[in-house]
Amino acid sequence: MHELINRNIEVFVNENLRVFPAVAILGSRQCGKSTLVKMLYQNSDAYLYLDLQNLDDLNKLREPMLFFQANQNVTICLDEIQFVPELFSVLRSEIDRNRRPGRFILLGSASQDLIQKTSESLAGRVGFIELTPFTIEEVEQRANFELNKFWLRGGYPDSYLALSDQGSILWRENFLRTYVERDIPQLGFQIPALQLRRLLTMCAHNQGQLFNSSKLGESLGVTYQTIRRYIDLMEQTFIIHSLPPFEKNIKKRLVKSPKIYIRDSGLLHRLLQIDDFNSLMGNPVFGSSWEGFVIENIISSLKDCQFSFYRSATGDELDLLIERGTRTIAVECKASSAPQVTKGFWSAIETTKPDKTYIVSPVSTSYPIKNDVEVCGLSDFLKKVEL
Repeated sequence: MHELINRNIEVFVNENLRVFPAVAILGSRQCGKSTLVKMLYQNSDAYLYLDLQNLDDLNKLREPMLFFQANQNVTICLDEIQFVPELFSVLRSEIDRNRRPGRFILLGSASQDLIQKTSESLAGRVGFIELTPFTIEEVEQRANFELNKFWLRGGYPDSYLALSDQGSILWRENFLRTYVERDIPQLGFQIPALQLRRLLTMCAHNQGQLFNSSKLGESLGVTYQTIRRYIDLMEQTFIIHSLPPFEKNIKKRLVKSPKIYIRDSGLLHRLLQIDDFNSLMGNPVFGSSWEGFVIENIISSLKDCQFSFYRSATGDELDLLIERGTRTIAVECKASSAPQVTKGFWSAIETTKPDKTYIVSPVSTSYPIKNDVEVCGLSDFLKKVEL
């Protein structure tokens, strides 16, 4: 049994439970959704957990309206809700009958958009929350925390907390195999598992690069429309993240394609068969792996913000722009303890005019290199960023 690590989102979940009759916690498989809910209710008797992939639990819902009414005074948690979409119409009717806050917690491994395509709309009745694998803020307080270990293994609890590197590798390989062979077909998509694994591996080789559906389609022998459909599906099942380009009205030609990232650094490294940190440092993906690791932690930790990247037609670039209201923060990711920036970096800052710019690197001490431009570690950035 692994140790239990408190999740930063616990307070937000409780706030939603006090407002909405149902709260949906969505995130990739094995990211800790059911563990989070069990931790929230570990000292409560007014809680029922049903795993909808378990036949015994599913049988309890043969007459769902009767079951819900018989247990209307407790919180009912329904895990893997996306596999039983017919329940949504029952939930809608039951919630309209009794709108007590916190009646239902719905756990799902598919996005809100994907679930709602196959379900009744629960608009106004449910609060949607995304749970990611561990972020650096959640694990850095552990005894003997090592940044390189977290970066190498990624944030999935069973991978990060594995007793050995080999155990972590085996877990991630099994996760990927199960994802392409079972999880996607169970959602109703008939995609050849080998083809999907090849696409994931190609995305890993192109980590942080501009998305080119035609090029990927040629490599796989499918149309660019098929590639876009596959990428959209992997994004809605929380494996891939597409970062849109900056679109402010400025007098420069900007690229219009998004950048694609494998969200979890541990899955990225397994797809590329990078099994130790020395191999990572010698791999061409080293810099883009750090970039994806930093960006995923930032997006997972900062709420109510807009995220994009800046790249001009001449190659001036900033890895991440964070906007909230009238304030803009720029982030450049450098996998070096002595980061150097290019002329294009300064030109991008001059064009986008952020309020503050951070160069996020694996450094232990922060230091300025110019007015409103600072080098810092990822953890320091998350502590000091002001939006």
